[in-house]
Amino acid sequence: MMQALGMLPVLFILAIAFHYLGDERFLTAQNLSIVAQQAAINTVLGAGMTFVILTGGIDLSVGSILAASAMSALIFSLVPGWGMLGIPAALLTGLGFGLINGSLIAFGKLPPFIVTLGSLTAVRGLARLMGNDATVFNPDLPFAFIGNAAIKIAPGVQIPVLAVIAIVVIVVSWYVLRRTVLGIWIYAVGGNPAAARLSGIKVWRILLFVYSVSGMLAGLGGVMSAARLFAANGLQLGQSYELDAIAAVILGGTSFVGGIGSIWGTLIGALIIAVLSNGLTLVGVSDIWQFIVKGLVIIGAVALDRVRLQSSART
Repeated sequence: MMQALGMLPVLFILAIAFHYLGDERFLTAQNLSIVAQQAAINTVLGAGMTFVILTGGIDLSVGSILAASAMSALIFSLVPGWGMLGIPAALLTGLGFGLINGSLIAFGKLPPFIVTLGSLTAVRGLARLMGNDATVFNPDLPFAFIGNAAIKIAPGVQIPVLAVIAIVVIVVSWYVLRRTVLGIWIYAVGGNPAAARLSGIKVWRILLFVYSVSGMLAGLGGVMSAARLFAANGLQLGQSYELDAIAAVILGGTSFVGGIGSIWGTLIGALIIAVLSNGLTLVGVSDIWQFIVKGLVIIGAVALDRVRLQSSART
């Protein structure tokens, strides 16, 4: 049952518990819309992280890449008459940093943890340089609808555009991973890189692809963040986002050792993280304790991954 349902029952239990602990405010249309917005960016980052972790790697730089991409989006949005260039600028910024990470890992044979840990710091510094260590504002942001508009699907029921983007990313990721040869190769590289190489798979191409996807989706996250805030800051924006993304992926059933995982599980994991943040706020838990709870969730996710691996080994 655990393998079939994953963490979906946990998501439902948390939602019901917070609804009654928070004076029945959680399961309202307005609050669920807020939860969807809160989960959207983490879902997009988690999708990219899923590709990376499926190959047995890790990307600790997504939060910093998101900040740098958001800075690019804001800077280009200020160009008179060409403000929409902020979107491709952010995507290309994320893609560029992802390619650098992938090249160092694929060709330099450097450990993903070390490469992306270095990128986390270096890209954060570049993000601060891009805005002269100050916040960049644009009250007339031409793509602000991405972060603030909603699509009406029924009377009194709306889906935020941010959530729609996240769902599209999940569906496309699912198609790539489960319905294409490329997806099979990604799982093969994560399962056994040496065997994949001997079978004719260009492992370096797969590594370049997954880190590029992670970087580009972090760039998309930068667009979503900039659109929601009308601003970007190289110092604070995206801080600890990589931890939330990793927690979402591992909670969703993707194994740290690679080769095992599901993109739909990542969506559920991201929703669990958002429900925790929103629900704890509704019941009056302080930010300090929220950080503690999130940390325990990450530890629990890793422990759950260990239990799953041991269970698979026994069977």
